[in-house]
Amino acid sequence: MHLPIPYFCFFSRKNVQGLSYYFRKRLGYSWLKSSLSIYKTYYRFGQTLVDKIAIPIGKKDHYSYEFDGEEHISEMLALGKGGILISAHVGNFEMAQYFFKKRNFDTAISIVITDQDHEDIKAYLEQFTKRDHVNFIVVKEDLSHIFEINAALAKNRVVCISGDRFLNKTKTLKAELLGKEALFPIGPFQIATRLQVPVLFVYVMREPKQHYHLYARKVKIERRDAQDLLNKFAKHLELVVKKYPLQWFNFYDFWDVQNDN
Repeated sequence: MHLPIPYFCFFSRKNVQGLSYYFRKRLGYSWLKSSLSIYKTYYRFGQTLVDKIAIPIGKKDHYSYEFDGEEHISEMLALGKGGILISAHVGNFEMAQYFFKKRNFDTAISIVITDQDHEDIKAYLEQFTKRDHVNFIVVKEDLSHIFEINAALAKNRVVCISGDRFLNKTKTLKAELLGKEALFPIGPFQIATRLQVPVLFVYVMREPKQHYHLYARKVKIERRDAQDLLNKFAKHLELVVKKYPLQWFNFYDFWDVQNDN
């Protein structure tokens, strides 16, 4: 992993600037600590990419798994009408499928992809995940992905969706994260508050010695109140980011740096 990282550090200026702002302004790190943290973040990100390939091709026994809030997933699945898992660009959310298989949860998973810049990587990974009954739903500007989400829920599938990334023309809501307001996509929170299915906040974080820790948190839904759900999500996400600062993989101007004083 040490070979490709310098390339990204020197030639992905926008991504590096976004990470630098995150560490300096939002977490209050020094210039030196921020620089080291940027390098370490790319290293962690590279590890998660390797894991996404290693586990499906038969290396899953080299990893260990820890469940935190597993009972919430069991309760959700017992209702038999699918559910929505909301996460973020932290950790390695796509590994959730292996936690489900580890506990023999009898359900299929649909993962909603919002990162258009990495569709080629996702397409490559899909050749491995297909055999595990996982499919990807790509967010599109024509909103056709909403029909795919509804169809998945109608089949009692679990839909995993990121709550912190949006397309340029997507409607947004504001919420405070790490002391500053940021824009979030309205879609995941509208869908979750309008459909009568269970909703959980779920994060899968990488820890030392190839150990993954899944956090599942039950959330109370106020019908058709997307802002309330977003506010709750932002508070949960902040706790996760503070505990795992090097696993913030939202490589863009999340807080609108240009308007920061």
